Amino acid sequence: MNIKIHSIKFDASDSLLELVQKKMDKMDKFFDRVVDGEIYLRLNNEGVDNKTVEIKINLPGDQFFAESSARSFEKAMEESANAMKRKLRKHKEKLVTH
Repeated sequence: MNIKIHSIKFDASDSLLELVQKKMDKMDKFFDRVVDGEIYLRLNNEGVDNKTVEIKINLPGDQFFAESSARSFEKAMEESANAMKRKLRKHKEKLVTH
């Protein structure tokens, strides 16, 4: 899967980029027709949960989006990836039943 990672208001470390890539590579296990994806890593200036991860995945004819904020990018990435996995599983089940 082709993934574009955007870090907004900061420079992402190599370890964070590797974590994001590793999590997104697992998405192919849940739905094998993923075309591409974009990840937005944002650093907000407000509150305790100031790190936001947004995932956008394109499928043939559909687009899915998941967003999460947490104290760390790792935690926010984990929450967003889990939400995206649930959406992909649900979409796959819907296609199989029809």
